[in-house]
Amino acid sequence: MDNRINEIRRKISSLRAQMVRVEDAMHDQIRHDLDSTESALQLMAMRTELAALVADWKAAGGSEPLPTIQERLKANNRPAEKPKTATRSR
Repeated sequence: MDNRINEIRRKISSLRAQMVRVEDAMHDQIRHDLDSTESALQLMAMRTELAALVADWKAAGGSEPLPTIQERLKANNRPAEKPKTATRSR
């Protein structure tokens, strides 16, 4: 069961990343006064797919809260910086 839950989580994560790109493209089209119908329809289809994946995830036993896009963007996922070493002068 854990493999199924992890696979669904990977799909959710990938879909969220795609949704952000489509949303950015849609906003760019709006900014340039272009038709954004195709992007909007694609985004709505992705939201429907995301809702189905979340339902599958819950049915498979997923119970931990899923982070929102804003929470994921705020998370610091970069590797920790190595401390800079001080150079000694002789």
